[in-house]
Amino acid sequence: MKRCILVIGYGSQICPEDAYWKAYEVGYEIASKGHALITGGKGGVMEGASRGAKDAGGSTIGIVGSNNKLEANRFCDIVIPTGIGEARDFITSFTADAVIIVGGGVGTLIEACVAYIKRKPIVALKGSGGIADVIAGKYLDERQLILIQEADDPMSAVRLADQLMS
Repeated sequence: MKRCILVIGYGSQICPEDAYWKAYEVGYEIASKGHALITGGKGGVMEGASRGAKDAGGSTIGIVGSNNKLEANRFCDIVIPTGIGEARDFITSFTADAVIIVGGGVGTLIEACVAYIKRKPIVALKGSGGIADVIAGKYLDERQLILIQEADDPMSAVRLADQLMS
């Protein structure tokens, strides 16, 4: 069975071009290692990662909050329309074997918190901005369930996620 890595981060409204291309590299590396990519299926980091995974010949899964499959980016092979809005963050995080964060805002933080509660390995890509830079190398609360690992580049992020899933 393929391992699934969730990539979370900026949506299309606020995604800097640099974060998009870092996500692309992350997606490419995930597929190159033979893992399936999961995202929220929309634009920004989600599209960048999906595009990279497709360019590497990988499998992409988009779990969208609406009930319309057509809202997913064109690089998603499988689209799961949940119809539950932002609550789909629970489905993405529960489905993943590991999570990589590229930038992101409060929606990204919600997904990271769900993964944290479920003790899923989480890697934050330092230098990608947003919530990734804020929580890299930290615990999310005093329970210290898992340390948010940090990586300096996309290849290292995927390598670390791969090691943590073992």
